Amino acid sequence: MSAVPGRSDRLSPNQLAKQEQIVEAARVVLARDGLAGCTVRAIADAGPLTKSAIHYYFADIDVLIDRAMAAHITAFAAGLREVAAKHDEPRERLFAVLEEYLSVFAANPNAAFLWFEYWIAAGRAQHPQAIDVMLTSLTELLAELLAPLDVDDPRARARALLSYLLGTVVQQRVRPRPFATLRADIEALCFANYG
Repeated sequence: MSAVPGRSDRLSPNQLAKQEQIVEAARVVLARDGLAGCTVRAIADAGPLTKSAIHYYFADIDVLIDRAMAAHITAFAAGLREVAAKHDEPRERLFAVLEEYLSVFAANPNAAFLWFEYWIAAGRAQHPQAIDVMLTSLTELLAELLAPLDVDDPRARARALLSYLLGTVVQQRVRPRPFATLRADIEALCFANYG
């Protein structure tokens, strides 16, 4: 998706770098202030560019927010992949990634609120494709982790596991449970034979 419709193929490397600076500033603001606090003024204050520069590169703040949220999910997935790369045994790799997934949200409760705020706003704006891209990215990662574990239909299990994780993020804010307890639930979800 182009931030400057019709101009993306004409932007210089310097201009593309400026766009990325704006996206990074928006990421900072989103993480700190949430969706409601992500204004052009706040982004300008958090980054090196002016409000007019932000408007030049992003005529629509929603496009900028989409790009910033996509950058958040890309960084999150990359961090999970780094954790996975540290483990050779497939089952332990899966559980290390799941523990990291949940610990990121436990350590940064605003991250969970931001994701849900964004998903609600995108849903209300009839813009579900941005959410779908995020969910697909995480589902694919989980399916990759499940595939070597000889589970039936790794993609379906990955979708169920992601739904479990999303619900657990919310529940952990209300009633925290140790990962060892959650692991038993995940074992049942991923490895139980249904049917």
